[in-house]
Amino acid sequence: MPRPSSVLCPSCGSLVGVKDPQCLTCGRRHPGMWGFAHLLRNVGEDMGFTDIVMWGCGALYLASLAADLQGVAGSAGLSFFSPSSRSLFLFGASGAMPVFAYGRWWTVLSAAWLHGGVLHILLNMMGVRNLLRPVAHLYGPARTILIYTVASVIGFSASSAAGAFLPRLLGGSFLTVGASAPLMGLVGALSYYGRRGGSTHIGQQAKGIVVAMIVFGFVMPGIDNWAHLGGFAGGWVAARVLDPLKPERGDHVLMAVACLALSLISVVLSVVLGLPLFRP
Repeated sequence: MPRPSSVLCPSCGSLVGVKDPQCLTCGRRHPGMWGFAHLLRNVGEDMGFTDIVMWGCGALYLASLAADLQGVAGSAGLSFFSPSSRSLFLFGASGAMPVFAYGRWWTVLSAAWLHGGVLHILLNMMGVRNLLRPVAHLYGPARTILIYTVASVIGFSASSAAGAFLPRLLGGSFLTVGASAPLMGLVGALSYYGRRGGSTHIGQQAKGIVVAMIVFGFVMPGIDNWAHLGGFAGGWVAARVLDPLKPERGDHVLMAVACLALSLISVVLSVVLGLPLFRP
């Protein structure tokens, strides 16, 4: 099927040519995204990112269980039916031990796609379904992916550093996984939007989620509060840099695709380099 010669601008909905350098209505650069805008529009307002996260996390959770069946834990709480620590390390868990003891610095990306139990992944996937599409509606799909990625990097970097350099009493993690760090980044983006756009309702909703997560983090054992706080900060800063009141640009899409590619590479690199150390 031939590509159309004109499409709707993803930012403002105006008709533009696929090769136009700029939308005359909103100023977005490369609004036709070199002829691929119509394909991206067909996968939904979030550019299919919600499905990518849910299917990707689900597949890696099953793979981490299968890699070491004898090490699967059956304890209650967030760790119920948890992959073994060795299996999580293999697929790219982050924390003080992988990052500083083994130099696996790229795991600040891969850890967001791994989970430590049935309840853990179910709660996080509920958060993905509830938060990703609203943030994509406000920021655009590409900028949402950028926010999600930056929040993951900052969140797991904070947790790893705290686990390596701060007293055990102050938290931090030797081994940490989960989508909650980037999810808190989405909450940070909503919080910034409420302030920047003057939306009291969105701002109050974001504050409510933050308070609930803080309380949950202190009440429930095994919660990585440093990853949550770092993720929130990363999402807030990324949202401020990207500015939700300005139109999403074509180069944001390229950067978002690069972030997804780097996330995939981080998992593959973890497995390839981790296999010699893995003894199921």
